Amino acid sequence: MGQHSKALRTTAVGAVSATLVAGSALGLAPAAQAAPNSVRFVDISGDGGTTLKANVVTPAGADGTHRHPLLVMPTSWGLPQVEYFAQAQKLANSGYVVVSYNVRGFWQSGGEIEVAGPPDIADASKVIDWALANTPADKRQIGMAGVSYGAGISLLAAAHDKRVRAVAALSGWADLIDSIYSGRTQHVQAAALLDGASLVTGRQSPENRQIFNDFYASNLSKEQDMINWGKKRSVATYLDQLNDSGPAVMMANAWGDTIFPPNQYADFYEKLTGPKRLEFRPGDHATAELTGLFGLPNDVWTDTERWFDHYLKGEDNGINRELPVRLKSRSGGGYEGYPDWKSVGTTGKKISLAGTTTIRANVDSGANGGVVFLSSILDQVAQVPPMAAIPLLPRRWAAVWKSEKYSSAQRLRGTSKLHTTVTPTKESGTLVAYLYDVGPLGLGKLVSNAPYTFHGQTPGQPFGLDLELYSTSYDVPAGHRLALVVDTVDPLYIEHNPSGARLTFSSPANDPSYVSIPLREQ
Repeated sequence: MGQHSKALRTTAVGAVSATLVAGSALGLAPAAQAAPNSVRFVDISGDGGTTLKANVVTPAGADGTHRHPLLVMPTSWGLPQVEYFAQAQKLANSGYVVVSYNVRGFWQSGGEIEVAGPPDIADASKVIDWALANTPADKRQIGMAGVSYGAGISLLAAAHDKRVRAVAALSGWADLIDSIYSGRTQHVQAAALLDGASLVTGRQSPENRQIFNDFYASNLSKEQDMINWGKKRSVATYLDQLNDSGPAVMMANAWGDTIFPPNQYADFYEKLTGPKRLEFRPGDHATAELTGLFGLPNDVWTDTERWFDHYLKGEDNGINRELPVRLKSRSGGGYEGYPDWKSVGTTGKKISLAGTTTIRANVDSGANGGVVFLSSILDQVAQVPPMAAIPLLPRRWAAVWKSEKYSSAQRLRGTSKLHTTVTPTKESGTLVAYLYDVGPLGLGKLVSNAPYTFHGQTPGQPFGLDLELYSTSYDVPAGHRLALVVDTVDPLYIEHNPSGARLTFSSPANDPSYVSIPLREQ
């Protein structure tokens, strides 16, 4: 396991280095064109006196006689402070004071990486304090926005600082543990990418390094410590505080986000009581926002500006009257609007998982979730998700069930759910469920997947399993089928199957097994 994890981290370091160099160079190009606004590079004293490197963009002609709405933008994980330059210029042209800062532990900012811990939350408030004292910012009109790491910090800051009246959290997280440890399973490629990026661009704190080490090592004695660490860094833990403060919260993410899967955002969105908006689009982590960072037209950033224009500047631009849940299908077409998340897939259809099937563990059957970033980007750009030849999957290592052939298109929207009974031969194990769109020739396109790990079960004793697959929006063409495949190995995840382990799936008469498919009303 150690060598495997080291190889993944080494690969991630190389990939991230190349990406950062290219992205930083491209990111500077749009900013160079925007001369009218005032741009300053400043040092801001964060929590405990830690120096935060920042840049400030103020509207052209701002002379202190008029106050402007303030937007504070923490940078993404591993990216430099120029990340938001193009958008900061656009926002300043619209009358905002924009302060973007490199979060502690990365690049030239001081301190160590705290992974959105208490010092990061305190830093955001310190940046607001500095902006109110040193720029023509209006203390009554404060917003926060960010991509990825910046999104998570923005939500956490809004829960702790009541001055924040609006948030745009793009490709972020609400529940950190449910993101990289869903189904009690380590998302190892996602963690390795984050780890590699921080090794290249920042300085990890000892606590951060230990969490990564325990994560890779599958150290169950440290599991609760890791969960507690993650809860402290999840805005879901502070839901009541956020609802009490009541800022307007916009969240946007991609269906194929391999760092922060969409389920945890959707679950959190439903619990918010203030003004809110939820957007999902095709893509992987932060790819939906990417073109906007280069100053190009981009739906996510357009909606972000509209959100702040209404909730900070008071403009009647209609965004508050639109259906707040906005989805764009992976299969193409325009946006769909819904009044709330529970209205997304209102029609349920079940695929029966009849019979008894036994599979052997420890071998990848050929069904898998692809490669972090690459697979979902291919799906975003060319509608080519990971594929598998369903008839050729070896039944020794994969359990397969198929639906009937559909006479009409099935518009899958939301979260599919697996319910089954499992009998293990060992006390621990991992399984991964995949939902495929299967064409006439048997080629399956991945619709969704999710891992599940168990510990402490009694060998030979059946137990019930309920697993939510990652939420998605996908149209299954007429003449196709859906297939559920379950195996035990996927390169995206760390598996916990002892040598020689077997899993038996059954469907008791008093508790039938099925996968439920949420469909949009025809």
